[in-house]
Amino acid sequence: MKKWLLTAAIAASFTAQADEGMWQPHQLPAMADMLKEKGLEIDAKSISKLTEFPMNAVISLGGCTASFVSPKGLVVTNHHCAYGSIQYNSTPEKNLLKDGFLAKTYKEELPATPGSRVYVTEAVTDVTSKVTSGQMGKVGNDFYAGIEQQEKALVAECEKDAGYRCQVYSFHGGLEYYLVKQLEIRDVRLTYNPAGSVGKYGGDIDNWMWPRHTGDFSFYRAYVGKDGKPADFHEDNVPYEPKSFLKVSAKGVSDGDFVMVAGYPGRTNRYRTANEVENQFEWAYPEGKVLRERLIEIIKDTAPEGSDERIKYESAIAGLANYAKNFTSMIEFYGKSTMLDDRKSLEQKLAKWIKADKKRQSKYGEVLVQLDKLIAKGEEGQERDLLMSYMGYSTMINASDSLYRLANEKTLPDMEREPGYQERDMTQFISGMERIERRYAASVDKAMLADLIIKYAALPSDQRLAAFDKAFGIDNNFDQAKLIKTLDTMYANTTLSDKETRMAWIDKSVADFKKSNDPFIQYAVSTYEERMAREKARKQLAGDLMKVRPQYMDAIIAYNRELGKPVYADANSSLRVSVGNVKGYSPQDGLVAVPFTRLEGIVAKDTGVDPFDAPAKQLALIKQKQYGDYYVKSIDSVPVNFLSTLDTTGGNSGSPTLNGRAELVGLLFDGVYESIIGDWGYDDQSNRSIQVDSRYMLWVMEHLDNADNLLAEMEIVK
Repeated sequence: MKKWLLTAAIAASFTAQADEGMWQPHQLPAMADMLKEKGLEIDAKSISKLTEFPMNAVISLGGCTASFVSPKGLVVTNHHCAYGSIQYNSTPEKNLLKDGFLAKTYKEELPATPGSRVYVTEAVTDVTSKVTSGQMGKVGNDFYAGIEQQEKALVAECEKDAGYRCQVYSFHGGLEYYLVKQLEIRDVRLTYNPAGSVGKYGGDIDNWMWPRHTGDFSFYRAYVGKDGKPADFHEDNVPYEPKSFLKVSAKGVSDGDFVMVAGYPGRTNRYRTANEVENQFEWAYPEGKVLRERLIEIIKDTAPEGSDERIKYESAIAGLANYAKNFTSMIEFYGKSTMLDDRKSLEQKLAKWIKADKKRQSKYGEVLVQLDKLIAKGEEGQERDLLMSYMGYSTMINASDSLYRLANEKTLPDMEREPGYQERDMTQFISGMERIERRYAASVDKAMLADLIIKYAALPSDQRLAAFDKAFGIDNNFDQAKLIKTLDTMYANTTLSDKETRMAWIDKSVADFKKSNDPFIQYAVSTYEERMAREKARKQLAGDLMKVRPQYMDAIIAYNRELGKPVYADANSSLRVSVGNVKGYSPQDGLVAVPFTRLEGIVAKDTGVDPFDAPAKQLALIKQKQYGDYYVKSIDSVPVNFLSTLDTTGGNSGSPTLNGRAELVGLLFDGVYESIIGDWGYDDQSNRSIQVDSRYMLWVMEHLDNADNLLAEMEIVK
């Protein structure tokens, strides 16, 4: 009954607020009439069927989205989503980041970063009753562990089918649980990426900005064994043949056209409480911004541009810079908004609504108070916890902690191990240790860790951790020079930087670790119990929240339903669909941003200096008006990027933007600066997603990079 009412509420409210919402595919049939009126030409029911076109062509890369665009496993995604693989295959002598890469044959394609995956979602099953069965009487850590054990059992049963990866996702704070089954393709290869001066044109300066002129696209290819089943990398593997793939439109879209996007958005927080909003925007984002900007500064100061060390950290810099700018926007627009007052007002109205009915009061009466108490408890020691989390950017800290944790977890039966350390996780664990080879430089790692420990040492003594303090010689008379000397010794004497040695530790026992003289192994051993105690406390709190948050969300859903407002779950990295239109916006009084940029904008921005250093050939083609088949009369050029009202967030990067016939008309890669705060609330006036226009992608491939072999295998709609 609850699901029927939820679906009805969506349908009733859809007309008024159609562009807000990241919808689960099974919710779309209820919107069929409105979607058709808006411009959808295919059957809405087909979008809800994950094994049919177009949804079976939309895939996850585990952090980004992508899609099949040929019958031979050709995958298109964003340049910044393939950035790690491009960086992994780059050297100062053969810098693919700078110069681009094109494989003319299958044999020329390069293995992607170790651990790269293509995930094809095949089934989503409601398992709420199975996950929560027998757990309601438990609290805290017991409840957390009980839910986790149920999820593990469901995943283990699901993964009996070889070649699949399964996961249980929580929706509405734990009100519902769904088991997602995905085909896991393990052999992924880099096929083509344009030069960085195309794929990252505008760099960090243009990031989150409009107008934009970025060719943010690249291609992978998915491979399987000769039997058609997922297999590890092997020269005898063959291209995967997907059940369907997307046609690529050379006609594109016009202002006002219907568009939809299917993808795997990461996280949104649209149902968080006022207290959570206040802490996040007034403390967490400002502190995180400072830390990210400082780490970027350290990397750039320590690793000269063009050096092998800098190439190893280019991906890290890009990620740090992206979210530093993200946090900057969050803080800026929060200061201009009424978000906090709006949340407080909503909670007051919700409390009044609950109090007005005895049944509601009985069901929800204590929920708001309980939730706020738990949230306040979670904020205790948050400055220390934030610094400790950023120490995860230190490869040596992260590797030694993970390796010793693995040794301890392997003493347990597989089903009792922490997720991430089970047998199903070992391939990815090993790949993570292999990736270090092209993502670690001792000088950079040491400089970042030193800076973070110095900040940590300045905390009050009652916030610090005894075992961690002892490992690095920290006391109330902290000596910075002594710390630097300690770190110099640790980095000089560790052997974890050697790949063969590091990989050997994967199979060693707890006793082996305790006998080791490696300074980072010694650190991991000496601080292990302290880390486990902190983890136990986090799980205790998480378990308590997992009991209360679903009740809060149930109240929110019931309240919104009465008001006729849309009810959709916060993004959680599962497959979602958003719908909207191509549309510009007005970022400030007196300014109107049109929805398309043109080739000529590339020339206008060009300075010849990174990040505005377009290839000479590209500039010449534009000046000669070599538009080919991609000319659009209404803008008198080839469109480069376009804006839409699509409701998206991180994780949607690389998502195919589709027209009403489910043809690929663009690749979503960013949002405008004003819409970053959209993770916390959608605003129809300012929320805009930015897409690479399919016509620009095809133009670059045909006229700039001569990627004729790829164009020939794609089905291009003219």
